[in-house]
Amino acid sequence: MAQSGFDALIEALKQSGINVDGRFDADSDGSGGAGAGGAAAPGGSPFSGGARGGGRSAGGVPPTPHVDFSFGDRFATWSKKMFVAAAIVVVVVALAAYWWFHPPINIHSTDTWMFVAVFILLPLFVFFQTKSHNYKQGTSKVSPNAGKAKTFKLVSYVPVAVALLGVVGAVVSFSFIPGNAARYANVLQTTDMDFAEDIQEVDYDQIPVIDRASAILLGNREMGSIPEYVSQFEVSTLYSQINYQGHPVRVSPLAYADLFKWFTNREGGIPAYALVDMTTQDAEIVRLGDSPIHYSQSEPLVRNIDRHVQLKYPFYMFDEKSFEIDDNGHPWWICPVQTRTIGLFGGTTIDRVVLCDATTGECQDLAIEDCPEWVDRVYPAELLIEQYNWSGKYKNGWLNSFLGQEGVVRTTPGLDGRLGYNYIAKDDDVWVYTGVTSATADNSIVGFVLINQRTAESHYYSVPGATEDSAMASAEGQVQNLRYTATFPLLINVANQPTYFMALKDSAGLVKKFAMIDIRRYQNVAIGDTVADCQKSYEQLLATNGVDTTDGIVLDTKHVSGTIVHMSQAVLEGNTHFYVKIDGDDGLYDFALPGLLDIVGYGVGDRIQFNYLETDSSPIPVESIGDASSAGSGSPVPGGASSSPEASGQAENSQQAAQEGAGTVNGPEDAQARP
Repeated sequence: MAQSGFDALIEALKQSGINVDGRFDADSDGSGGAGAGGAAAPGGSPFSGGARGGGRSAGGVPPTPHVDFSFGDRFATWSKKMFVAAAIVVVVVALAAYWWFHPPINIHSTDTWMFVAVFILLPLFVFFQTKSHNYKQGTSKVSPNAGKAKTFKLVSYVPVAVALLGVVGAVVSFSFIPGNAARYANVLQTTDMDFAEDIQEVDYDQIPVIDRASAILLGNREMGSIPEYVSQFEVSTLYSQINYQGHPVRVSPLAYADLFKWFTNREGGIPAYALVDMTTQDAEIVRLGDSPIHYSQSEPLVRNIDRHVQLKYPFYMFDEKSFEIDDNGHPWWICPVQTRTIGLFGGTTIDRVVLCDATTGECQDLAIEDCPEWVDRVYPAELLIEQYNWSGKYKNGWLNSFLGQEGVVRTTPGLDGRLGYNYIAKDDDVWVYTGVTSATADNSIVGFVLINQRTAESHYYSVPGATEDSAMASAEGQVQNLRYTATFPLLINVANQPTYFMALKDSAGLVKKFAMIDIRRYQNVAIGDTVADCQKSYEQLLATNGVDTTDGIVLDTKHVSGTIVHMSQAVLEGNTHFYVKIDGDDGLYDFALPGLLDIVGYGVGDRIQFNYLETDSSPIPVESIGDASSAGSGSPVPGGASSSPEASGQAENSQQAAQEGAGTVNGPEDAQARP
């Protein structure tokens, strides 16, 4: 017969040396540990009396297995010196464990509670229970003493009570506790802003054109140009994005290649860090000369940066640390200090920051408002997104967060289960960008949010449009024949229009093209081999949709009908354009493919109707083609193809050119390329 789970537990206790006898607990029914007849059930059951299958004593009371702490008898034979020696060993082990794991000494830290539970509460519970058992049963060294047995039993509940206190503290951190939903909603304060007024038009000297993955690739390749470092060091995967001397860059320290390399190079320290310019894609390994990095995450012992700052500030709870350089290129570690504002473990935010000199290990403990302006990453990006999601979820109460969900919003999801966000440079700070969508997380956004990583200043912009993922798919569709993948979008301002910018990378991770996508109309995608080419194509695309790219205003649509007297075509930046003149009209009209593909069905002498946007530019971009009547042998036929052989050939060539020239771009960040 299969062994029950309880029988398996009893067997495991026996194997561990604990004596599990077949008696009732003496306190269970006063029968001295026997069931009916005072005999144990056959078959070695841990239950006394009664039938084996019944699982109850004759009196109907469930039998209770008796766990004998006989292993505690060994402690009873110890002398006082042995107890003192054991206590010293326990203290030394606990101190060594604290030094190695260095949990913060803070009641709000889950690491602290786990450390206390394993190294303090559990040993105390076992010790007091053992003493209670020894005084209750008596040993060769200790006479039975009911009073002391009861005292130690009561004292053993103290560690249990402390553990329960931690559980209660965790429970009161939950959002359903009355008043907590409002507290969570107010951890991050967000201000509604106007996009065109607050976000300056893009400066392409400051726009990151590559993402973190590409930066890592460039940095690692540059490492190969310094052979004396290659065998001893490697580039860390940190690659923090910061503003350095007015330019977005990613920086990452070198790290010891392995433990042996650390042992042979620890005196000299880490001699350099990697710096990748996110706009020019230039990478370099910056040598530090007489100021090498001695404190880093690759240090295994005393100079490990996590251990160093935690032991220096034992009561602080540190969040994700970042590597930065100041305006002079000197390396620093930025160590945000957490605080919990709701219950024991809820409402995490940052209230201080410790700056640690990566060379000397000297630290500065600063309030957020006193943090130097060159510091860019005080608040971790994922913490800021979590805080915004709290406000979006609980601003109308806890019950509404999952029932009515009126006004409930959340940030857009990322790729591969990771959060979707990017960084933009604004006011010489780094701001986290992410879209905001409804609670159902559909394929559209209701706006987006920018949050300052140094000050936690948060701005919301109401701009309905496509999610980043939808925009990435749209861009990839433009170059599907090349199988390029889009990076997570970056938000920019082009002609006062919120625009997704992204890079398109090949299978090797190299950036090949760039794309700009209208957030409101994500099917409108412009592609270019350079950022400048992409911008020109995108501004033409905006013009065809009624946006004056000079003043950022919507233009009026005009209607024209007439006979074509001149028609020619050209390929500009990979896209085919037909240039048409109408009888009695001095204007030159631009029909851009593939958007106005029907133009290939027209020829000179045909009558055409179309709409264009009122603008002073020449040629004039056409918005749409209306119904046209036939005139002459070259009149269009259903299907958009001309009946004449000349027009048919022209259509075939134009379609081929349009397919070859189609393209789009996607943009950067700690985000990821689509699979």
